[in-house]
Amino acid sequence: MELRRKTLKLMGSHIDILIFDSVDAETILDDAVEMLKMYEHRFSANDDSSELMEVNHNAGVKAIKVHPDLFDLIKIGKNHSCAPNSFLNIAIGPIVQTWRIGFKDVKVPTKQEIDNLLEITDPNQIILNEEEQSVYLARKGMAINLGALAKGYIADLMIEYLKKRGVDAGLINLGGNVLAFGDAKHNQDLMWRIGIQNPVETRGNHLFTIGIRNQSVVTSGIYERNHTENGKTYHHILNPKTGYPVETSVAGLSIISRKSVDGEIWTTRLFGKDIKDILEEVNNLPDIECVIVTTEGKVYYTSRVLDKIIC
Repeated sequence: MELRRKTLKLMGSHIDILIFDSVDAETILDDAVEMLKMYEHRFSANDDSSELMEVNHNAGVKAIKVHPDLFDLIKIGKNHSCAPNSFLNIAIGPIVQTWRIGFKDVKVPTKQEIDNLLEITDPNQIILNEEEQSVYLARKGMAINLGALAKGYIADLMIEYLKKRGVDAGLINLGGNVLAFGDAKHNQDLMWRIGIQNPVETRGNHLFTIGIRNQSVVTSGIYERNHTENGKTYHHILNPKTGYPVETSVAGLSIISRKSVDGEIWTTRLFGKDIKDILEEVNNLPDIECVIVTTEGKVYYTSRVLDKIIC
């Protein structure tokens, strides 16, 4: 069977949707693109008119009733932001917007600016009302940023949508966030082949290729977006405790999981921890594996990754 593909630029990323040929393949792919646009408008912190930004604009003013998908993702994000020693914090919005790494108006904030903003990044001050499906940010100036989670959550939703449309196998790549389901009928072993990026080389240079089915691969790395000023380079992965880029020997962290949002959660929660701690924590998580690459090019991975390596 032939793979049908739709490629576009959305959510600041290069996106690919692949499904196997069917009578309605083109219609299904076109509808999938429209759904992606809808989700971008729902979850974006860079679109001033998005549903998420309505919550942010009303920080310290009033609770906003939101779509169940948005409520669910904020709830997931808050739970993992409040977990002990987590490097994920969805309330980091004010600091992300001040740095603007990856945008034309990027700047290095002063220490005073950072210190002031850290006071309004407490995820416990995101007040959720389950019955009303509303979100209230308790202090003025607070802002939720779901950039660390949204692509994975959207990928999971898109796979469910494709299944409902009768698609039995396919792959979604949201800017390097990959989720594959069903049999890769074009490969003899029916596994989808995913390259693990070498973070110390240019994009497209892979350490090795793994085979997956009904799984996701999410990679986070300091190589993706950065800014150099006065001879110092700042990457985009911010430490929510300091407000500055994470200081780490890890250049790239890939998580292999069943749900793509779990990959997003754990790449962010763990990025900033020691290699030993990352491996130990992942080994205690069911159905989750990881690959770590250091800034010196050394590679570490959990034991079950070996079974997935194809070449």
